[in-house]
Amino acid sequence: MTKPATIHADPAGSDGRRSRRLKILSLSTEYPNPGEPGKGLFVRARLQALAELADLTVIAPVALLDYANPEGRLLASFTIPKSRSDHGTRVFHVRWLYPPFGGWLNVFFLYLRLLWPVARLRSSRAVDLIDAHFAHPEGIAAALLGRTFGIPFMITMRGSELRYQHQRLKRFWMAWAVRRADRVITVSDGLRALAVELGADPAVVKTVPNGINDRIFYRRDREECRRAHEIPKDALVVLSAGDLARNKGHHRVIEALRSLVDDGLPAHLLIAGGVGRSGQYAATLRTRVTELGLEDRVRFVGTAPQNTLAELMSAADVFCLASTSEGWPNVVNEALACGTPVVSTDVGAVRQMLPSVRFGTVVPVNDSPSLAAALRKALTSTWDHAAISRWGRSRSWDQVAKEVLEEAAQAVVEV
Repeated sequence: MTKPATIHADPAGSDGRRSRRLKILSLSTEYPNPGEPGKGLFVRARLQALAELADLTVIAPVALLDYANPEGRLLASFTIPKSRSDHGTRVFHVRWLYPPFGGWLNVFFLYLRLLWPVARLRSSRAVDLIDAHFAHPEGIAAALLGRTFGIPFMITMRGSELRYQHQRLKRFWMAWAVRRADRVITVSDGLRALAVELGADPAVVKTVPNGINDRIFYRRDREECRRAHEIPKDALVVLSAGDLARNKGHHRVIEALRSLVDDGLPAHLLIAGGVGRSGQYAATLRTRVTELGLEDRVRFVGTAPQNTLAELMSAADVFCLASTSEGWPNVVNEALACGTPVVSTDVGAVRQMLPSVRFGTVVPVNDSPSLAAALRKALTSTWDHAAISRWGRSRSWDQVAKEVLEEAAQAVVEV
């Protein structure tokens, strides 16, 4: 077991170096809640591992009026408890005003809403460090809270920052926040470069890639998984996973499937993902399947719990990610852990995750011919599934938590 990092009451050691566990307050609007249990599982996974090493409290804000609720339930947040225990971790679901089209101003609504709960935690000496997930809005709010209460803070950049960097006011405030952060954690080298470009001190920026839950994602018996999910034994199966949103590129995979079938391959496509907050694009995807005459070749399996997703990954011949923007796409790592080769667009840290053709192929974004060609090759090649699984399982969330905690502890000591 990893020894928990400690902080010292007297950094110089003159008082005998009395130590205690670090007290961390994590902020995340993407942390799962009872209304959206599949939301931000990568955030939860890191924090659950971190909770084994530090005293962790999570504030996971939910919208007071949920304009983006895919089921049209404006008051959905009122069904979510204000506080709960998530496997021993205290989680507070504060309700905050999140007006539609609020843009960068939403940061300040979040900051104002968090003032009172953070003040209470600070007065009870329950916070050594604020740990914000994503630079916008949480990272900016954390910077404001840190300055208000004199608390060091850390920002993790996870990928949405790549989109926000092109929006002038969001970029301005993200830069303002990362320049003041005591630590900036990035999940990929590309995000590290962006943090430095925004003005963060390179000395406080650390790349800490995500991990996987190796108790769930491992190579399972292919035939058993196919029987469990009624997948034809001799079919060539492509799996695509993620919310049914345009930016996830499922439509590109559907179009590539048409090319594969036209080439005479017995190819099938499984799409695992819910509507999420992507609006009506799910209907567009189903229409596209019909237009291409692929109704008997494409199956929408809906939102898949992690155990089910691992079974589908083990059943598939290839996993495909056709996104236009990602940070560290966990589904790629999870598919590899299941021993399944990956064809992915060149987004985020994918080239770090697929450093060799032994594990899969990287293709340009929005290049349908290249995507189809890579899938064709993957479906007709022989793969060393055991080697792929070893590579995918080489990094755990426990390791991630240890690296993050070391950075957090140093940030507190240096203040």
